[in-house]
Amino acid sequence: MRHNKKFNHLSRTSSHRKALLSNMASSLILHKRISTTLPKAKALRVYVEPLLTRAKEDTTQSRRLVFSYLQNKEAVTELFQNISVKIANRPGGYTRILRTGFRLGDNAEMCIIELVDYNENMLKDKTTKKITRTRRSSSRKKAETEVQAVPATSEVSAPKPVEQAPAENQAPTTEE
Repeated sequence: MRHNKKFNHLSRTSSHRKALLSNMASSLILHKRISTTLPKAKALRVYVEPLLTRAKEDTTQSRRLVFSYLQNKEAVTELFQNISVKIANRPGGYTRILRTGFRLGDNAEMCIIELVDYNENMLKDKTTKKITRTRRSSSRKKAETEVQAVPATSEVSAPKPVEQAPAENQAPTTEE
């Protein structure tokens, strides 16, 4: 029975799964974005986010723990020197999964997993887009006050008539 065993085994043995996730985590740290299948990306997110949290505090012990998971000196150096500086103020949610469709060969659902602070396009959109929320009741009150503020003596000008072009199937009439 599988009581309380919730993580995805990815149809691999334990050693193969650990090697797969370690390699994918190293690639994600070095390249900031990788393309993979959706189940692997979800398993990788669970694997790599605690490592990113651990990297916020640069001590010998945290470096050793992260190296025991990644087994890659370049990835550990990149994580502690560059990435930890960018994610220092973020309380969590360091990765983003973007679904890209289905693979042609076996119809597996594909996605891109990326580090959130390294996608410049979405960071630009976030700074330019401003979300404003208004309550419905306050907008009604505002509309009522605007209606009352318009003076009753002002006249509204009638709209100008619009000339219509002749239809395509009718011949234009010429007056001589």
